[in-house]
Amino acid sequence: MADADSVIASCGDLDAVFPMASVTKAVAALAALIAVERRLISLEDPAGPPGSTVRHLLAHASGLPFEGGAAISPPGRRRVYSNRGFEVLGEHIEAATGVGIQEWMEETVLIPLGMSAAAIPGSPADSGEGSVRDLLALGGELLAPTLISADIHAEATSPQFPGISGILPGYGRQRDNAWGLGVEIRDHKNPHWTGVSFSPRAFGHFGQAGSFLWVDPDAGRTGAFLGAKPFGTEHAEAWPALTDAMRAM
Repeated sequence: MADADSVIASCGDLDAVFPMASVTKAVAALAALIAVERRLISLEDPAGPPGSTVRHLLAHASGLPFEGGAAISPPGRRRVYSNRGFEVLGEHIEAATGVGIQEWMEETVLIPLGMSAAAIPGSPADSGEGSVRDLLALGGELLAPTLISADIHAEATSPQFPGISGILPGYGRQRDNAWGLGVEIRDHKNPHWTGVSFSPRAFGHFGQAGSFLWVDPDAGRTGAFLGAKPFGTEHAEAWPALTDAMRAM
């Protein structure tokens, strides 16, 4: 666990490298927001299926399915968690910048944040690997941004297309499945992978590799976990108490 400046408490090897799985999306989202900050793309750029924009893709509201295929919902109607949406986002960034999405993420996020063990060799949705130290550096940036403006950060960590329902992977259907721009927002979801002590403003991401990154702006803390065992029932059951204990340190 860390604040915006340093590691406060840890367990295990902070530099051991594990798959990040879908926590990769938090890196891709920050890279996209940097492109917005530099006016290379806009959140309102058309991207994805008809009627969808970059904002829809980042907020899992484009209607694209989890994997490849045609849209299964009109944009803005349902929260459909989508790896394909982040791959389309990567293609849009490549077209706008002339830089491959993997190189763009490395140059705009990994190198500036000193995420020296991290690599994203394939899909911007789920191919990343890295260390807990890397994730805490990312969490510190999301807690107190230096690569994007306060205004863009505030927008990214506020609910987008509020009130739409959808499945929170691993935790079932949520009537109001709140997401920001590339990060999932705690809000009042039940059940949830973070514990009951967390602020509704807390946000983050977890991955099927058994990985998570959370940021709680009210506590001024960020926490990360990586492991060798894929996400399963034991993770779903243990993480709320684990994250509460981390936040209390």
